[in-house]
Amino acid sequence: MLEHLEQILNCEDIDSIWALHCERMAQYGFDRLLYALTRFHTSNGFGNLDDTLILSNHDPAYLTAFLDTGAFNDGPMVKWAAQNVGYCSWRWIAEQMETGKLNAAEMKVVELNLRHGVRAGVSISFPDVNVRTKGGIGLCAREDLRQHEVDAIWNEYGRELMVINNVTHLRISSLPYKTKRGSLTPRQREVLEWVADGKTAADIATIMGLTVATVEKHLRLTRDALDVETTAQAVLKASVQKQIFLAGPPPQRSKNY
Repeated sequence: MLEHLEQILNCEDIDSIWALHCERMAQYGFDRLLYALTRFHTSNGFGNLDDTLILSNHDPAYLTAFLDTGAFNDGPMVKWAAQNVGYCSWRWIAEQMETGKLNAAEMKVVELNLRHGVRAGVSISFPDVNVRTKGGIGLCAREDLRQHEVDAIWNEYGRELMVINNVTHLRISSLPYKTKRGSLTPRQREVLEWVADGKTAADIATIMGLTVATVEKHLRLTRDALDVETTAQAVLKASVQKQIFLAGPPPQRSKNY
């Protein structure tokens, strides 16, 4: 396990980390994973999915049905992860169904999961010192495994699984990432970084050898790309998403979703 964790810590991009994690989790019987990370967590959930980093090796048809239709926000385990920290066996879903605690929208998600063979697994919700940041992962077991077998796996290897998943989450969350909205262009990042340093549009124009009108255009496009109304909001959002003041290359879109 130490060798694997060293590999995770030495990775410099999210795609490499994710590939290693998927391979490792498959060794425990979890062959389909869904990871989500947001910097805009609210008491009601993960916030706008367009601002959320999603990594998954689930079948594309399932991802389309689960993520692009709004089912994600009604998922019982997604709601659990948004409100809790730690791990939870998917046995909890059956218990909620038996006591009639799932609403109609949540039941539709359960039915969707069953149609796609998403039947047994474990969810982990990660702790964070920032109340607006929330990360979680669903570990879906192979289709031949049932929940009681998954629970037995967890009883034996749960400690290892928690450590590996927590380290993986911490490494991913430390890196810049690109959401469905996209990432800023190098020019947009540079202009926004100068704004964060307290420079005016006229200052930035002089520094970058541009006209003030061009600087203002870059700032407008930056606000549009980040879906915010003010430049101050753009600086804040780009900062929490680690899109500015990058130490390495710009963030790359995940190949998984």
